[in-house]
Amino acid sequence: MGEKVLITGNEAIAEAAIQAGCRFFFGYPITPQNKIPEYMSARMPQVGGCFVQAESELAAIYMVFGAAGAGARVMTSSSSPGISLKMEGISYIAGAELPCVIVNVMRGGPGLGGILPSQSDYFQATKGGGHGDYRLLVLAPSTVQEAADLMMDAFDLADKYRNPVMVLADGYIGQMMEPVEFKKRSSIPPPPKDWAITGAKGRPRNLIKTLYLDPEELEKHNIKLHRKYLEMAKNEVRVENYMTEDAEIVIAAYGTTARITKTAIKILREKGIKAGLIRPITLFPFPYKTFEEAAEKVDNILVVEMNMGQMVEDVKLAVCGKTKVHVDGRSGGMVPSYDEIAAQVEKIVERRL
Repeated sequence: MGEKVLITGNEAIAEAAIQAGCRFFFGYPITPQNKIPEYMSARMPQVGGCFVQAESELAAIYMVFGAAGAGARVMTSSSSPGISLKMEGISYIAGAELPCVIVNVMRGGPGLGGILPSQSDYFQATKGGGHGDYRLLVLAPSTVQEAADLMMDAFDLADKYRNPVMVLADGYIGQMMEPVEFKKRSSIPPPPKDWAITGAKGRPRNLIKTLYLDPEELEKHNIKLHRKYLEMAKNEVRVENYMTEDAEIVIAAYGTTARITKTAIKILREKGIKAGLIRPITLFPFPYKTFEEAAEKVDNILVVEMNMGQMVEDVKLAVCGKTKVHVDGRSGGMVPSYDEIAAQVEKIVERRL
């Protein structure tokens, strides 16, 4: 075991990115992710990297486009309204098949909303957010340690698929402090980036573009992208099953709400109610098969989210009407308590009985 350090989620995300080989960061300040650019501004010069506080979120995402196009490991971070401003550029990056990592430390909305934690950007992250047929690979940590681990994975996955990867956290994950071990990575080098714009001396020139005026050519490009997303769905699903072996009711939650749900499950178990948790770690690709299998065993699934109900739609798609799906949604920065979650489960169980 390596040495553990007590660190905030935002700082752990930044340090993990550096240890994963990220040497370019472009961003713009917004609460509650400000500690990421602050940390990067101090650390990047120490490792020979480049930190730029851009003049806007739009500028930052197109700087990411440029660095990714040159083959660099690059990231940006923001919070909900800032991610919205980056969406045009994210669509361009996905269309150009450029690897990068985007961190969203979510806050409440819509609009400027508030600065407290939320999970209201699930649709934006998993269903596109920008224009066109594209997908992001989306990772959702529930601890500071996992945030660090997933950041390191995110860069590898971005290079593997030549695709932007989003790490979707929230204000709690970003600002809480927990002990973290920065694990040594394998020395496997990233795949060669012979597509990058690095100067064409001695080889045919590379061209990175997203404009296809011939509809047949554009369709061919979209089919290629779609096949890549199918490969992600086949190979990259990550999910945690917690006390689901004998569960009579399943709770679905991710990120901060999954942490709270685990305490609720312990309370319910002490009362004789066999509850379990399915926690998606990848929000795209979504663990449809896990929920489909759960629907064969339980009569009810309760989806707990810090929004008015977004992931619940994917759960409903997964179970295809084979079991009842309920939602306990809190919004605006309100966070469900473990007692509230336990009470919702008890109500569902009582109605079933």
